[in-house]
Amino acid sequence: MSGEGSGGSVMDRFRLDDKVALVTGASSGLGVAFARACAQAGADVVVAARRADRLEGTVALVKATGREALAVSADVSAESDCHEIVEAAVERFGRLDVLVNNAGIADYVPASRLETEEFRRVLDVNLTACFWTCQAAASVMAPGSSIVNVASIMAHTTLDLPSTAYSASKAGLLGLTRSLARQWSGRKGIRVNALVPGFFPSEMTGHMPRELLERRLVMGRLGDPEELAAAVIFLASDAGGYVTGAELVVDGGFLVA
Repeated sequence: MSGEGSGGSVMDRFRLDDKVALVTGASSGLGVAFARACAQAGADVVVAARRADRLEGTVALVKATGREALAVSADVSAESDCHEIVEAAVERFGRLDVLVNNAGIADYVPASRLETEEFRRVLDVNLTACFWTCQAAASVMAPGSSIVNVASIMAHTTLDLPSTAYSASKAGLLGLTRSLARQWSGRKGIRVNALVPGFFPSEMTGHMPRELLERRLVMGRLGDPEELAAAVIFLASDAGGYVTGAELVVDGGFLVA
């Protein structure tokens, strides 16, 4: 089922039955939630991360839903690894329908002391790697496929924390998403969207002052990873079949506070 004129109920549109999804940064935090949600929606899932040993838990969660899983050890800051992840997915499952670019790192160094090497490292992982993986995925994806790039509200706002490279990389990811959507959605039939999360429990947010964050949130709490995973399924599935080049903000009201 896909696109205009497809039958079934509204809820059917949220299914990913017999599709193949690839989730990067799937060894912990939000990546685990995204991989599990894709499996719950009916997809077989390829999970990729640098920490191969920690992918075992994600694989177990996927298989517990009755779907198949493949773990791939990869460093997305290397272009060859980005292509190898996609190749592994096609070799194992014969196709790739959904890409969730979730791998990311942050910097918390004042801009006056931020080394060029560190600035480039953050951009390589958060932005350049997304381009490489999108490029590799688009070369094998069929019409009706979907790419979800995980950005951040830090592309639009700031906190009292230095995050120069992180904010720049996530803002760049929004521009990349719009450009790829314009180029691929009509010609290739591949939708490309950005998920723009606020603050959710993860390794990246673990050191942030929780009380300060919650005071800024209209809803008064951090997000639940499953709430964000549900948004991924909307963008990845036929439920979002007429959505491309968009930014879906899931931030508990942070940007309007």
